[in-house]
Amino acid sequence: MPSGTLTAAALRVIKLLVGNRPQTVAELMQATGVTRTAVTEQLNELVAAGFVERTVERLPGRGRPRHLFAATEAAMVLLFAANQRIIIPAIWSAVREAGGDALVRRVLDRVTERLVEHYSRQIRATEPAERLRQLVDVLNKEGALIDVIEHEGELLIHRRSCPFYNISDEDLAVCGVDIGLMSRVVGAPVRRVACRHDGDPCCTFALSEQNGR
Repeated sequence: MPSGTLTAAALRVIKLLVGNRPQTVAELMQATGVTRTAVTEQLNELVAAGFVERTVERLPGRGRPRHLFAATEAAMVLLFAANQRIIIPAIWSAVREAGGDALVRRVLDRVTERLVEHYSRQIRATEPAERLRQLVDVLNKEGALIDVIEHEGELLIHRRSCPFYNISDEDLAVCGVDIGLMSRVVGAPVRRVACRHDGDPCCTFALSEQNGR
C-alpha cells in the first residue's frame, strides 16, 4: 500500500509522470531543472512509497539498458483526491435525487454485498473474533486506519479513517455499510457504539465477547 509523506519536489515529479509516457532520469532532469542526484532521490522516494514504478528498457545493440519511470494508479488517486471530494458527493446526491430513499437503500445493499464478497475471500479464520482481526488487518493493508482493542469483554473497533468521509457528512445512511460489512464477514452482530458525527474522535464498533468466542 502506498505510504509516506511526500515532499513538494516529489509531488512535482508525480505531476510530470501522470498521463505521460514513462520518463528517464535525463528527461525529468530537463523538465525540472534540477540535478541528477536530486531527481534520483525524488524517484527513489516515490518508488518506495508506491507512487512510481521503475522498469528497465533494453536498447538495441550494445547500448546500456536504461531505467524508465511511470506513475502508478496510486499516484493518480493521490493527485486527483481533491476532485473526488467534489465528484463523489455529487454522484451520491444524484442517486438520492433520482430514486429517493428506496434507491439509496438498494445501492447501499449492493455496495455492501460487493464488499462482503471481496473481503470474505481473504478471511480464513472460523471464529468471529479472529475473523474480525483478519478483516481489520486486510483493511489496514489497503490504507485504512483501524485499531482493535479488548475492553470489558468486548472487542472494540476504532475506525479512525472513514471510507465514506465525503458522503457521510451529507447522508449518514451510508455509514450502515461498515456495520453490514463487518457483521456479515465476521458472522456475528457488530454494533456501532460511538460516531464522529456525535463529537467522538472516530467511529467505534463493538463485537461482544459472547459473539467473539
